[in-house]
Amino acid sequence: MTTTVYRFTVDEDGAGRRLDRFLTDRDEPSMSRSQVKKYIDAGEISVNGEKTKAGHRLSPGDEIIWEHTPPDPLSVEPQPIAVDILYEDDQLAIVDKPAGLVVHPAPGHPDHTLVNAMAHRFERLSSIGGSLRPGIVHRLDKDTSGSLAIAKTDRAHRHLARQFRQHTAERLYHALVFGPGLADEGTFDTGHKRHSQDRTRFTGQTNANRHKKRRAVTHYRVLERFHSGACLVECRLETGRTHQIRMHFYEAHAPLLGDQTYGGRATSSSSLIDRQALHAVVLGIEHPEGFPVRCKSPYPDDFDSALDALRRGADWR
Repeated sequence: MTTTVYRFTVDEDGAGRRLDRFLTDRDEPSMSRSQVKKYIDAGEISVNGEKTKAGHRLSPGDEIIWEHTPPDPLSVEPQPIAVDILYEDDQLAIVDKPAGLVVHPAPGHPDHTLVNAMAHRFERLSSIGGSLRPGIVHRLDKDTSGSLAIAKTDRAHRHLARQFRQHTAERLYHALVFGPGLADEGTFDTGHKRHSQDRTRFTGQTNANRHKKRRAVTHYRVLERFHSGACLVECRLETGRTHQIRMHFYEAHAPLLGDQTYGGRATSSSSLIDRQALHAVVLGIEHPEGFPVRCKSPYPDDFDSALDALRRGADWR
């Protein structure tokens, strides 16, 4: 593969910043912080001619050189998995991910993922995410359904990644929660870290200095209330942390119906739906050519059926 050399000079605005955060904010190459750290650890990146660590604090005038070799070409197996397309052109697509489909290969899920489906459906996908995540700019949990963007080109990937990083993409979710005491509308603004006792979960309960750490911000409003105490809520993401909506409502004592991880003893075994009742209903982005693209994903059958039962007076249990 061809090696590309990127050169950056640190100005006053960059002074004092961590090396990995400084590079994550670059338009090119566009990568997540964890990806940048991997390349720093591999020795691709130097500051003033010396290899260093991801947490190195920069000074004005520092010269950063990144000799980047792109990951191997797409190596996942194309598989004919049915996924509806909400929007598509030669640069990107927005797909309607079904619940139960893992987004990309990972330990325990080597194939039969959304990436395998996209490799079968499209002739090309962006390479920025690496050989196991081609085209993947953002993710949805396995059992969350709805709108998800796929980048076909590296240019589209960088453009979309910047919007998610800067929180300018529109992301609306609908959820069914057990929240009789939930206010009609509000904002969850918390820290975000992995739970200390259960590594499969996240928590917003950090400390008084949470805003110096990773923030998780969810704006919500109740759309409908049902006699059983369940609610249909609309959530607008300001940030997009792992399990963010699920974690926020759980810690607000209004867990999602059917959520096996955050639902607790009662709501995790709801008779109405057998996965977390969370659907990415709207995704709005700016296309690399400058025009808006806004897609709405219809409720899948299980979510629609659960909502209909609640409207008819069914108990959520």
